Amino acid sequence: MSKTRTAYFCQNCGNQSPKWIGKCSACGEWNTYVEEVVQKTANGAKKSLVNKPQLISELQTEALPRIALIDQELNRVLGGGLVPGSLVLFGGEPGIGKSTLMLQMALRQLNISVLYISGEESEEQIRMRADRLAMDNPRCMVLMETSLENIITAAEETKPDVLIVDSIQTLSTESIESSPGSVSQVRECASKLMKFAKESHTVVFLIGHITKEGTLAGPKVLEHMVDTVLQFEGDRHHIYRLLRTTKNRFGSTNELGIYEMFGAGLKEVANPSEILIHSHTESLSGSAIAATMEGIRPMLVEIQALVSTAVYGTPQRSTTGFDARRLNMLLAVLEKRCGFRLAMKDVFLNIAGGMRIEDPAMDLAVVASILSSNSEIPLPKLACFAGEVGLNGEIRPVTRIEQRINEAMKLGFETIFISRYNKGNYTGKKGIQIVEVGRVEEILSHLFG
Repeated sequence: MSKTRTAYFCQNCGNQSPKWIGKCSACGEWNTYVEEVVQKTANGAKKSLVNKPQLISELQTEALPRIALIDQELNRVLGGGLVPGSLVLFGGEPGIGKSTLMLQMALRQLNISVLYISGEESEEQIRMRADRLAMDNPRCMVLMETSLENIITAAEETKPDVLIVDSIQTLSTESIESSPGSVSQVRECASKLMKFAKESHTVVFLIGHITKEGTLAGPKVLEHMVDTVLQFEGDRHHIYRLLRTTKNRFGSTNELGIYEMFGAGLKEVANPSEILIHSHTESLSGSAIAATMEGIRPMLVEIQALVSTAVYGTPQRSTTGFDARRLNMLLAVLEKRCGFRLAMKDVFLNIAGGMRIEDPAMDLAVVASILSSNSEIPLPKLACFAGEVGLNGEIRPVTRIEQRINEAMKLGFETIFISRYNKGNYTGKKGIQIVEVGRVEEILSHLFG
């Protein structure tokens, strides 16, 4: 006979404690522990093994082809399509477009059957969104349900190719006596859905909420259980949405998908460089173009810098889309190695379009834009930059330099500044001038004489 006991779980990280404590020892959050019922079976007779160990050479494999998606951005981020039997966790801020993207994928993909489980919206709301998208899939089914047992029963009867759960925080199972959204419920529901996905070869999408810190809500073990973790992000004041993968057992984790948000849904952006570079009618100081890489996709983005005298005594350092600590490091390099007095000046940095990029190759463009704004001298309009800046002021080489140069050539740029230490077969490129620099001082002399 089983005996019941209770334990306290942190609702932020899932850490367990035998008693209530104010501050979580694992994540440091306050007042996040909630009491939940834990079922523990009594010790009984020793059970025999159901699954026997096998040699790895004797394991049988079943080759299941990927399901190619019409949505090329989602197809790329997933590593080339949907893998049968995979469990995908899809997170993002409220209102960013998670449900819209999932419903849009279900309605566009006519060659697969989809069961869309909604625990947050009614049938009327989903129908209104489908009408707004102006799409229809006769093999797309919708079910309003929050009971996990009923959902699995419906999925076993309908046998869909893709199961979409919106959202995992609204589900509950009868085996756990706690409220929906708790750590125990989320963990148990995800575990049973994972078992269903592996046994039936059904692709399961779990739409999840995120916390105020920007991380996925629920226990951290949820991210370890699933096969793929997708993050949908973007600035609400811009129309661009970024789809990143932070974990992928079937592909690369460096891929990036870009969408434009419209009233009729999300539109794929095939060539992001053209929309992320603003065409000025006149030359302006403080603007530089960086040749970056997101996964295997080259992109050119615009870096905007503003350097002004500190009015209130204490200089400000503000960035949007760029690491603030890296900006402070680059300013220290300019102060120490080049002699620029920026300690008492405000420095504001922005990546145009609401993008957030962490490629170190942006350092050279950031330095060029800061120097341009400080001296009030515009940079050449058809010049771009690709190089990492070290603490000694040296320009370090970056990866995939040939792809960056080809992207700049495709968009009509005439000059690209790269590291002298880059190795690659790019010396014979025609139509673009490649300027090799070794130190920050050389950039200064090339641009401003």
